[in-house]
Amino acid sequence: MKDQKIYIIGAGLAGLVAAIELEKAGFSPVILEGTDGIGGRMKTDEVDGFLLDHGFQVLLTAYPEVKRYLNLADLSLKYFEPGAVIFGEGNTFVISDPLRNPLKVVSMAFSQVGSFLDKVKMFNLTQMLKHKSIATIFNDPSVTTEQYLREYGFTEQIISNFFKPFFRGIFLEKELKTSSRMFEFVFKMFSQGLGAVPEKGMIEIPKMLKRQLKATEIIFNTRIREIRGQEVMLESGESLQADRIIIATQPDKIMKQLEGQFEPSKSVITLYFSLQKSFMVRPMLGLIPGDNHLINNLVFMTDVSSAYSKNGRALLSVSILETDLKEKDLVKAVQAELESLTGISSEFFKFLKSFYIPYAIPTVGDMKDTIPFTECKIAENVYLAGDYLLNGSINAAMTSGRIAAEAVVHSFVPTY
Repeated sequence: MKDQKIYIIGAGLAGLVAAIELEKAGFSPVILEGTDGIGGRMKTDEVDGFLLDHGFQVLLTAYPEVKRYLNLADLSLKYFEPGAVIFGEGNTFVISDPLRNPLKVVSMAFSQVGSFLDKVKMFNLTQMLKHKSIATIFNDPSVTTEQYLREYGFTEQIISNFFKPFFRGIFLEKELKTSSRMFEFVFKMFSQGLGAVPEKGMIEIPKMLKRQLKATEIIFNTRIREIRGQEVMLESGESLQADRIIIATQPDKIMKQLEGQFEPSKSVITLYFSLQKSFMVRPMLGLIPGDNHLINNLVFMTDVSSAYSKNGRALLSVSILETDLKEKDLVKAVQAELESLTGISSEFFKFLKSFYIPYAIPTVGDMKDTIPFTECKIAENVYLAGDYLLNGSINAAMTSGRIAAEAVVHSFVPTY
């Protein structure tokens, strides 16, 4: 085996994939992880007999990198039913499969979301994107998602009732200013695959990546103070000499020359409640149209995978995009809003835990699906990996780890 000392900073998806690729090339990298476990932003806690993912996350089975690195059968995936439950003003209804086959949507339900022409346009968009390559999507000119939808001819009705609440939960911003490239990519992935979670929580994804590692050492609870040249300075005061370094975490935190180079990331708050039983009784996302609600979307994780609860009670995940409320006041406000939406008394929503995730997805200006491996080199023998280089997605995190590893491997190739 090659004896070069390669350090990877961070045991998230990008860092784990980078290690997998380095092992394939004969290296034995060392991953330095600041916390006590793998996964980065993808973790699952067990609380009072429930599995709580750190934020509401979904694996899209059509992601190309997912097919490269994950055995979906071994993950025991549990699938979301395509569609959504719309909690309208005094009227809750279900639209089934609006992305995958909108022309089969029940007309009466769909008419409350959009017009017949909206239905046709959604079908046409689905068909167009099926034949449009991912590379073409990310090379096309970029406008905001809202502008894209309006220029495509969708009505205000369907933009407000479906597209905004659905994609706000993905993009983690309310005005759909996110690039149309990302909209087309996500729309294509949803229309060609399914949304899913592993039976026992999202942590099973990084666990599966870790199981592929045979020659990689992972050192936990090791925080990095600074990268200085080829030296990794630890907060403990120790320093490590490296032949190559891959930074698979926020680089501006440990490289002073990068401070101020990144836009603030997008945050989200996820609150978990338990209930005697689900009021949705189907593995679907619940959407709340309009701007006068705290809740952006909700889902009973136990409707998707019963293993998320070990005590027979239902587990409700609620996502909040923006609020100044402290946890105690936020919990009360959300319970009151849930009562208003469902008619179920707020006292029955038993609060379990909240997750405030300041770095949920990166803010990326020029979104890409890939970059040449030469572009992830930030300094002599120092390389970057992370979804912020491409776009905010599981797919991009994995892609970036693979590209960074390719760059490192190539750097050892002799030049004559």
